[in-house]
Amino acid sequence: MNLPIPRPNADTRPYWEAAQQDRLVLQHCADCGARQAIPRSYCGTCHSANLTWRDSSGIGKIASFSVVHRAPTKAFRDHLPYVLALVDMAEGVRLMLNVIGEDRLDTQIGDPVRVVFEPRGVDGFKMPQVQRSPA
Repeated sequence: MNLPIPRPNADTRPYWEAAQQDRLVLQHCADCGARQAIPRSYCGTCHSANLTWRDSSGIGKIASFSVVHRAPTKAFRDHLPYVLALVDMAEGVRLMLNVIGEDRLDTQIGDPVRVVFEPRGVDGFKMPQVQRSPA
């Protein structure tokens, strides 16, 4: 069974289009300078609609994580156990991403990680994930 893929909308479409090009982008407010991880039509800090998209370095550190041993749906059963992590990105935002790779179960708080793009489904829709990386 294939893992689910997102359904882009007007607010998230630039994020997902960049991901298909192996790029992680974040919204920046041109008025107050805030960065936000969750795409939306306004700045979560000052409520301005003057937002731009900028490439992220793709570098971060594990802030917290959980090893999932029980699948929330049938689609995830073949992927157990998997690691779901909160990642503090170098740009100052926190993302929730899966840690992938053979060493994913060795994940520790503070581990440096880098964003990678994992294809899903028959069309290979790319999902941002992270892999542990050397310090």
